[in-house]
Amino acid sequence: MNLHGKTLLITGASRGIGLAIALRAARDGANIAIVAKSDVANPKLPGTIHSAARAVEDAGGKALAIACDIREEDQVIHAVAATAAHFGGIDILVNNASAIWLRGTADTPMKRFDLMFGVNVRGTFLCSQQCLPFLKRAGNPHILTLAPPPNLNPAWFAPHTAYTIAKYGMSLCVLGMAREFAADGIAVNALWPRTVIATAAIHMLPGVDPARCRKPEIVADAAHAVLVRPSRECSGQFLIDDNVLRAADITDLDRYAMQPGADLLPDLFLDV
Repeated sequence: MNLHGKTLLITGASRGIGLAIALRAARDGANIAIVAKSDVANPKLPGTIHSAARAVEDAGGKALAIACDIREEDQVIHAVAATAAHFGGIDILVNNASAIWLRGTADTPMKRFDLMFGVNVRGTFLCSQQCLPFLKRAGNPHILTLAPPPNLNPAWFAPHTAYTIAKYGMSLCVLGMAREFAADGIAVNALWPRTVIATAAIHMLPGVDPARCRKPEIVADAAHAVLVRPSRECSGQFLIDDNVLRAADITDLDRYAMQPGADLLPDLFLDV
């Protein structure tokens, strides 16, 4: 089973996990809409929608680069319509874009608060809403959101309450939409990494050693394993990347480690 000929709209796909998911689908010959704000090169962050599109095409897929701030309704409407017009529909939405700010209440400017809620919650809801008419017509429709299992342990709130609520807002979209869209056969699932992933976001985590992280490819391979499943058979799940891979008989996970054999750092929101 593969994603050949399927059309994926992936938010935040100019770098990191979003790009890795795009490249994995591209190897199957998928169509990828690269939806992100990074239209021009930033010396502090690698990659743009254009470099990502070239990488997708080099990997065997077809790409459409779309500059879009997913907080803005008109921009999302345009991005979704352009994707459907260019590729003839939308089969899969990957809600990957996310904003992070790991500070306490007193040290969280409202500008950062609004950014996280705008991107994480509003963006996830808006992209799902606008893709819905096209997903209803797709043969095996999926929404996959990069969000953690809901966990009310206060330890995950106290250090960064605003970020935790914003991130769980994405999780709650999964919870509600999975039930809401069930009759339409649209799978809505969440995927979260067991360990910290070596992306630009690790600079927001104090004291993180990249050698103790895994590569984005582990999330990409897990996402692929989810997205090829029959949509009516797996929905409303909060999945962990290495569990997904083991279920797909991929047990050698050392290849995903930045430094094989290193003591890996667990990601946020997981008690074990």
